[in-house]
Amino acid sequence: MVDQPLRSNWLLDPDVHFVNHGSFGACPRPVLDHQQRLRDQLEREPVAFMERELPVHLEDVRAVLGGFLGADPKDLAFVNNATSGVNAVLRSLPFGPQSEIVVTNHAYGACRQALEFVAARSEAQIKLVSIPLTATSDQMLEAVVAAVTDRTELVLIDHVASPTAVIFPVEELVAELNRRDIDTLVDGAHAPGMVRLRLEELGAAYYTGNCHKWMCAPKGAAFLYVRPDRHSSVYPTVISHGYQRANSGESGLHELFDWVGTDDPTALLSVGVAIETIASYHPGGWPGVMKANRELAAAGAALVAEALGTTERTPPAASGSMVAVGLPPGSRDGARWDPLQDRLLFEHGVEVPIVAWPRAPHRLVRISAHLYNDLDDYRALAAALQSLL
Repeated sequence: MVDQPLRSNWLLDPDVHFVNHGSFGACPRPVLDHQQRLRDQLEREPVAFMERELPVHLEDVRAVLGGFLGADPKDLAFVNNATSGVNAVLRSLPFGPQSEIVVTNHAYGACRQALEFVAARSEAQIKLVSIPLTATSDQMLEAVVAAVTDRTELVLIDHVASPTAVIFPVEELVAELNRRDIDTLVDGAHAPGMVRLRLEELGAAYYTGNCHKWMCAPKGAAFLYVRPDRHSSVYPTVISHGYQRANSGESGLHELFDWVGTDDPTALLSVGVAIETIASYHPGGWPGVMKANRELAAAGAALVAEALGTTERTPPAASGSMVAVGLPPGSRDGARWDPLQDRLLFEHGVEVPIVAWPRAPHRLVRISAHLYNDLDDYRALAAALQSLL
């Protein structure tokens, strides 16, 4: 069982088995308290906070985050979420009719939509690589590399795929694509806090990730890493006051992204406290947190798979703090929200996503694990699925 004082640090409904951390995260009370203190400070003197103090605060947070991610702070820009980071890169690059962009069928739906938008506007070609749920890392690597051609200008790849929870071999993929002079945009929405990151060593041209998921920062905290040789090629989706200064100074990335209009910056300014708080919840610090979450997700997936009598799931070697397990086929109507998800919550008190993949009627149940979860959450899910299916 989860240590109850630890579980009480989250505001989660005690009557709900919440095994859907992957969708929006969940922020602990101490981090939310810190954010509220920052909001109070902001409202006492908004001009002083936003114009005089904020630039210094952002640099402080960038230094802490850079240490956590293995990145030079000068290569980090702040965005509201990973989808914004993906959009910033895709909408900055000069694609044309001869351009080819490679993406897999594991990509997050919003990022696929951004890719479709950019491709339609520029007449670029999208090449979709279909990779089975049970593929090995070597098979993933071979499938992506086999898809690139001399026209490929960018590969959009997930680090941890949202619909399937598959951890892609990004180190090997980026290295191989770099050897072929092909840039990689890594959608790392789920990776920070789930897997160890060393972005400078990784060498991807672009990498974006959320701090509000596994790092447990408040919603609206995310980053975009841009390799130094690509700084001049990326712009935020909103051009604001920093545009002229960026074109004349050395810190163009920060000038462009740090101020894109009035917003509440307190989520970003709470990232350091989130890193410190979650680390304090496990005697092994962050490595211990990641290991505990990975092991609990695996145990939970085993319970669910056994209850369903299936072996279809995210491969253990490619699993982290989320695991997807195959379900019997559902509706073919392409509804955005599977009715099973509502029945699990309202009839059995279990919050978990049901994902249509690779397309309806095929579907998966994607479970998550964080420090507030225990095996009882997955037992409840397994029993509910047995009852409903």
